[in-house]
Amino acid sequence: MKPIPDLNWPDLYHLLNHSGIARIPDFLTREECDELIRSYSEASHFRSTISMERYRFGKGEYKYYSYPLLPRIARMRTDFFTPLAKLANEWMNVLEIPVSYPEDHAVFIAQCHAAGQLRPTPLILKYEAGGYNTLHQDLYGEIYFPFQVVILLTEPGRDHEGGELVFVEQLPRAQSKATVIAPRQGDAVIFTTNFRPVKGTRGWYRSKMKHGVSTVTAGKRHACGIIFHDAA
Repeated sequence: MKPIPDLNWPDLYHLLNHSGIARIPDFLTREECDELIRSYSEASHFRSTISMERYRFGKGEYKYYSYPLLPRIARMRTDFFTPLAKLANEWMNVLEIPVSYPEDHAVFIAQCHAAGQLRPTPLILKYEAGGYNTLHQDLYGEIYFPFQVVILLTEPGRDHEGGELVFVEQLPRAQSKATVIAPRQGDAVIFTTNFRPVKGTRGWYRSKMKHGVSTVTAGKRHACGIIFHDAA
């Protein structure tokens, strides 16, 4: 795993400000990805399993990790939070939203728990041929963090075909804009959970975004999602 504090954060901030999306190539090694895929079959790591078809979220399955989180998952959640909290506070400031995020993820989780949001939200997802995920937002409660991270654990062209990340931004007084990202194995993608600030002629406004996964046409696709707030 690349050391998160040593990432090129000025460039990542620029990308997030510009589009709400930033890709980190080769964030995890193939061995680290394979280790997380193997954890999928170990029931003791998880608090629940969700069938996407049952809830009309798409076609596939995902599992929420339970506390205590696997060490690698816990480290990613903690280490990504601090630099992202800096940008989150800048976004809240320009949008004049009276919310401030602490530098320490443990303090933020304590805020979630005080609000009744007690369930951990990092997850691992599995799609087989025909699988997909509809456009959505991972909010889970009144308290949420403006960013989340997804890491692709399988290799396109070797393990699966299709399954690109799809982002749709609702532009005010205009048609929606779609962006498709095709990460490789081990790539991490940071993106906005709900909206990003955009400066218009009359000041700053919120540009809402949703995300999903295009249809997997062959093979099996795994990904890991790091969501920083807990769920109600």
